[in-house]
Amino acid sequence: MASESSPLLAYRLLGEEGAAFPASGAGGPGGASARKLSTFLGVVVPTVLSMFSIVVFLRIGFVVGHAGLLQALAMLLVAYFILALTVLSVCAIATNGAVQGGGAYFMISRTLGPEVGGSIGLMFYLANVCGCAVSLLGLVEAVLDVFGADATGPSGLRVLPQGYGWSLLYGSLLLGLVGGVCTLGAGLYARASFLTFLLVSGSLASVLVSFVAVGPRDIPLPPRPGPNGSSLPPRFGHFTGFNSSTLKDNLGAGYAEDYTTGAMMTFASVFAVLFNGCTGIMAGANMSGELKDPSRAIPLGTIVAVAYTFFIYILLFFLSSFTCDRTLLQEDYGFFRAISLWPPLVLVGIYATSLSASMSSLIGASRILHALARDDLFGVILAPAKVVSRGGNPWGAVLYSWGLVQLVLLAGKLNTLAAVVTVFYLVAYAAVDLSCLSLEWASAPNFRPTFSLFSWHTCLLGVASCLLMMFLISPGAAGGSLLLMGLLSALLTARGGPSSWGYVSQALLFHQVRKYLLRLDVRKDHVKFWRPQLLLLVGNPRGALPLLRLANQLKKGGLYVLGHVTLGDLDSLPSDPVQPQYGAWLSLVDRAQVKAFVDLTLSPSVRQGAQHLLRISGLGLGCCYPGLRL
Repeated sequence: MASESSPLLAYRLLGEEGAAFPASGAGGPGGASARKLSTFLGVVVPTVLSMFSIVVFLRIGFVVGHAGLLQALAMLLVAYFILALTVLSVCAIATNGAVQGGGAYFMISRTLGPEVGGSIGLMFYLANVCGCAVSLLGLVEAVLDVFGADATGPSGLRVLPQGYGWSLLYGSLLLGLVGGVCTLGAGLYARASFLTFLLVSGSLASVLVSFVAVGPRDIPLPPRPGPNGSSLPPRFGHFTGFNSSTLKDNLGAGYAEDYTTGAMMTFASVFAVLFNGCTGIMAGANMSGELKDPSRAIPLGTIVAVAYTFFIYILLFFLSSFTCDRTLLQEDYGFFRAISLWPPLVLVGIYATSLSASMSSLIGASRILHALARDDLFGVILAPAKVVSRGGNPWGAVLYSWGLVQLVLLAGKLNTLAAVVTVFYLVAYAAVDLSCLSLEWASAPNFRPTFSLFSWHTCLLGVASCLLMMFLISPGAAGGSLLLMGLLSALLTARGGPSSWGYVSQALLFHQVRKYLLRLDVRKDHVKFWRPQLLLLVGNPRGALPLLRLANQLKKGGLYVLGHVTLGDLDSLPSDPVQPQYGAWLSLVDRAQVKAFVDLTLSPSVRQGAQHLLRISGLGLGCCYPGLRL
């Protein structure tokens, strides 16, 4: 298997020289030469844009209008609390060792093993693919709302034909643009993201200034069909400016029918929409293969991005509650345009965030797929994703992902898939928390992250919160995702994976067994609870299979040890001949289907060797060795 190095072995235990991975590793397609992105361009910018997405422009009024300011703030605090717990786990794992390409997949697989890591990695990849398609379709709908032939409202230009085929064409053209940027490499993507970041920041700044600079006004609401298809008379929402009465009216919840879907809103449905827009915390971690110093950039950049987006959301919630009546908030989710000093700048922000979110999802998906392909977990199916350019860009994985996104675009509408995408993201977040929790519980000596603001309590709370949120958003999607993860894990277990990554389950077992062995007190032994303890000395394992099984039946829940003496003197040998034999003896135990331990020793005579085994095994109550007289 390719790329079987472990970050926990390559760092700290090996010293400073072991902290650097070879250029041909999975750290990035082109090795160290491809690691060019700084913390700001590689982590802060893509994470901020992914966490904003289109929600910051088109769903602020939806959340505040239905939930009210108090419940909206509670939702935001709960959402960011869950995200913060996962961020703490990401920071701990990222600062524990060298992080290679693949982001969350790399962290999970090198901790929980290839079976669980590969299944979650593939689900995280599919979530990014579907997320890219959702962003593109959202961008198409936003464009058609203004420029479409069926656009409503006085600002509609009505120049673009509409329909399923046209929407697919527009989405495919935009996907071609996004795919072209990602195919040319992470450097161009970072520059394009930085430009998008400037546009979004300028648009948000204009919105924030407009809340203060614009005076009270009546805003026409989108027309709604009346009974029998007739149109209702024009209706207006009110932008009151800063008004304490408006704030008082917007404090409590006022759940009503969503004018875009006709569904009655509840706390869970509104929270799902809000949380769906905040699930981009892994955008920077997905770029781990292109970062100059991922162990520093991922935690620092992610924390900065989360804090910045949280502050902006809080500010927009307060400003909207102070200045807009509930009718405007509930009936016109795009009211930012109506109150802006320059409405076209808001449109630029909407288009820029959608385009950036699609680019972030596509390039993140390609990096995860490339890491999966390099690890060869799914065989020839992902072989094309291994192809890289001379500069180290995995254009094969980009094209592979581009094709899958194009297939998803054929669905035309992905409103029902949005919940599934969010659930897949939450599965990945829960797995990151579980990875950090396992390492912390195992007390592994090589788990010594420089980031210390976490504990097993935060990890456990993060796992529980993600699972709870999955079933709150969509019980069906949550159950289906866990079932899919189980099936993929079973497939990878049957296929076999690289064993040199290490399994944290073995460390957990060792930790627990050691703890309970220390509690075992021989002074409290009693004849009522006596169990047989057998040491079977085996000379020729080929002819001893029946004897092995007979002794296994005699032990009756007791302790059973297979012993073997190799004749020789260690002082006269170049190396210990016993150690290489352990694997073969363990295979014999598996083949014989007996529950036994194995002890091997090197001695000048069989008699001395048998005495050694009796002592080092801590046994002696029962001993079987045909033809040997002690």
